[in-house]
Amino acid sequence: MAGERDGPAADPKRSGRDTPAVAPAATAVGRAIGDAGRADVGAGVPPHGGVVPSLEGMQEVVDPDVLGTGVRAAPNAFTRFCATIARSCLQLGVAGLVLLLAAVIWQVFGRYVLNNTPTWAESLALLLVLYVTMLGCAVGVRDAGHIGMELLGPMLPARLHLPMEMLIHVLTLVFGVLMAWNCAVMLQSVSGYKIPTLGISESYRYVPLVAAGLLIVLFSIEHIVALAHGWEVEKAWH
Repeated sequence: MAGERDGPAADPKRSGRDTPAVAPAATAVGRAIGDAGRADVGAGVPPHGGVVPSLEGMQEVVDPDVLGTGVRAAPNAFTRFCATIARSCLQLGVAGLVLLLAAVIWQVFGRYVLNNTPTWAESLALLLVLYVTMLGCAVGVRDAGHIGMELLGPMLPARLHLPMEMLIHVLTLVFGVLMAWNCAVMLQSVSGYKIPTLGISESYRYVPLVAAGLLIVLFSIEHIVALAHGWEVEKAWH
């Protein structure tokens, strides 16, 4: 009776052949996990972010956003608002570029195929150039798309880099104010004149310049606020 009750477990050959040896492996894994966890606690490693401490021995990397404790703060409402405006400017610029291309193609077609040059096409193309370039100029200020030359900055001490960046954006802001103000004055002064081939006011030529100046002011303020708080300015094309 005792042999029948204990027979399957008592046979060492049968036990080694049919039962996987999971106990030693589980013990080794548990010991490794425990050692890794104690090492992390002793080193002062926080229990969240990047690498999961309890599985560090296995090098399992986890996205901090998945854990909900990422070090990068989400963009604030002001940055999201400016990014939306910048994307809208880019979309309008693309639409204006398409219209510009269509106007030029129609002008060439009318001149060389129909032998009847549309006089409005060239004026419209020149007007669209102003809108496309000014909107792109404003977005370039926000997304650092303009050419810059670093001469004094790298020679300054590290503690002066942040104030120097703020000064650059303050000067850009002043430029935007002057640009918007003076172009608004010009807009008002020519509002009584018309573009002959289009039949619209000359003031439409200065609308994109005023808008670009105001956008440069807005985006410069965004950069100053972001530098003061350590935020990252979200790119317009993201």
